[in-house]
Amino acid sequence: MKVGLFVTCLVDLMRPRIGFAALKLLEEAGCEVIVPQSQTCCGQPGYNSGDRRAAQTLAKKVLAEFSACPYVVVPSGSCCGMIKTHYPELLAEVPELQTEVQRLASRTYELTDFLVNVLKVERVASRFDGIVTYHDACSGLRELGVKRQPRKLLSQMEGLTLHEMQGPEQCCGFGGTFAVKYGEISARIADQKCEDIQSTGADAVVLGDLGCMLNIEGRLRRRGDARTRVLHVAEVLAGMTE
Repeated sequence: MKVGLFVTCLVDLMRPRIGFAALKLLEEAGCEVIVPQSQTCCGQPGYNSGDRRAAQTLAKKVLAEFSACPYVVVPSGSCCGMIKTHYPELLAEVPELQTEVQRLASRTYELTDFLVNVLKVERVASRFDGIVTYHDACSGLRELGVKRQPRKLLSQMEGLTLHEMQGPEQCCGFGGTFAVKYGEISARIADQKCEDIQSTGADAVVLGDLGCMLNIEGRLRRRGDARTRVLHVAEVLAGMTE
């Protein structure tokens, strides 16, 4: 099965290991993975900031880059949600692209959703020794319905114990430009998330969106917590946490 991997610009710039972990998981599941070298951003920052023209330009670029891929897999709920949920509206005023846009949206999947529901992966070969808690990033949960999928895979890993937070679905306060525009509110929301994470006694908080990861990790460290690790679910599943 051929699969296009949309790495995301944040992964490429901030933690490339997530992209390599996603690649490893897909290849181990039997996929032939295509990674277009010219890919950059999905257009979400511009879209969220009201720069519709820039977002449309990037969306058209993504359409062209992944046009030959039967499936597109994204290790990010927010970027996947942008393509799957928002591209149809973003490009609605370009009628000649509607068939292509709908086709791309219908075959784009968040990584764990693709592993569980398309590839039917039951368990991965890697192990993780320790306690983890899982944070449901907003876009993956609310736009894509990603909740059961990562937990199903994590719960089958050797050595891993999953302890749930009281509010795993509560926002971490990032929200893209929200964290910039409303810094004090964002920081308070992040504090509540950090307190919830720490109350579980987990060695690591695991999630599927790098923007949320950076926000949570930054807040934990500012609060003096240098112990709790913040890991992407792909890193854990692929055994690439070091």
